[in-house]
Amino acid sequence: MAPFSRLLLALAAVLLVAVTGEADAGGSLAWFDRVFSFGDSLTDTGNSAILPATAGGPFTNAPYGQTHFKRPGAGGRASNVVVDSIVELLKLPYLASRSVDDFRRRSLTDTRNAAIVPATARSGQTRLKSTSNRASDGRLVIDFIVESLELPQPTPYLAGKTANDFLQGVNFAVGGATALDMAFLKSKGITSFVPISLSNQTTWFNGVLKLLNSTRNEQRKMMASSLFYIGEIGFNDYSFALMNNDTVGLAESLVPDIIGVIRSALIDVIDAGARRIVVTGMIPMGCEPELLALLPSGASGYYDPESGCIARFNRLAQLHNRALNRMLSKLRRAYRRTSIYYGDLYTPVTAIVSSPGEYGFGSEPLAACCGGGGGPYNFNFAFFCGTPLSTTCADPSKSVSWDGIHYTEAANKFVADTMFNGL
Repeated sequence: MAPFSRLLLALAAVLLVAVTGEADAGGSLAWFDRVFSFGDSLTDTGNSAILPATAGGPFTNAPYGQTHFKRPGAGGRASNVVVDSIVELLKLPYLASRSVDDFRRRSLTDTRNAAIVPATARSGQTRLKSTSNRASDGRLVIDFIVESLELPQPTPYLAGKTANDFLQGVNFAVGGATALDMAFLKSKGITSFVPISLSNQTTWFNGVLKLLNSTRNEQRKMMASSLFYIGEIGFNDYSFALMNNDTVGLAESLVPDIIGVIRSALIDVIDAGARRIVVTGMIPMGCEPELLALLPSGASGYYDPESGCIARFNRLAQLHNRALNRMLSKLRRAYRRTSIYYGDLYTPVTAIVSSPGEYGFGSEPLAACCGGGGGPYNFNFAFFCGTPLSTTCADPSKSVSWDGIHYTEAANKFVADTMFNGL
């Protein structure tokens, strides 16, 4: 049995016995009928390709998806479109920023993009398109979970129309989503760029329940046979705070609020009948090529000597994870019939960044595979992956970061293989 198959078998056992003390008749992987997932771009499998605020962004172009979904690579500078057109191409103005100061000045002024209508295709675009709809060269952690459970892919919420579209599971995650609402972030002086928060996703979830029009008993049975996956959420809130403020204090002040909205989302799905929930923690933010490139410093102790990551940003992630685990412990005591499992993203990523060769990765774990700009991080928004000036490394499976913000399929598989079992 492959490592991840053993992982899911162990997960089923842990979810059904270790937390609740209840044994499942059979205890096999076939127990789950569907997956409901929430989160941001680390979990999104199609919603951001439809949402007007993000549709048509670089992740919809080659070489995204090239590893698993067999999309051709960009092959270097594949177009004569000038850099000044990148703002239009990306749909997210901040991605075209040339500096941190420019980043801070820019904002998406239209926040009323609630209509679920794909952006009109631009004429004259000759770039190869990717239909993977994932911010990676291949599969995400959620893909490996679904495949190992031998379940159908959950329908991206914005791609569904009828009850039948949602019977086999739903993915509510949206690339660029925040844990906190835009209005709350704005009250803190923080500009976000995608008008979707975790509370929006739980509202969508409740809308799906109404669309299914099942009796209370039928709903309970459906929820009880489903695996709920709360992917990483909060990274965007913290990173926007860091970009708006040179100190980490503003970002740290958001931790109780972010944990609070995650708690509310969990209670929402538990009240609907969820019995098995995986809640993932925060990734090591200080190891993100984007933040390393945009927020450098010569201050003593700024970088962790072992990994080269920004130490204070990783401490922020650890603060988040400790608070999340405390909250989950309290929920387990309050809802003893529901199995709540913590999925560790932080440990496996820091492991491969600190000792890449030990796990089959290359010697530059902090450099983006796809993008440009050179240097130790190979990250510059003017050369962002999927734009005309970007290039791609020869072997993405040796890289940890795909585009400076998201992980490669190889890194996602490693995380999936280890997040429950440890290293």
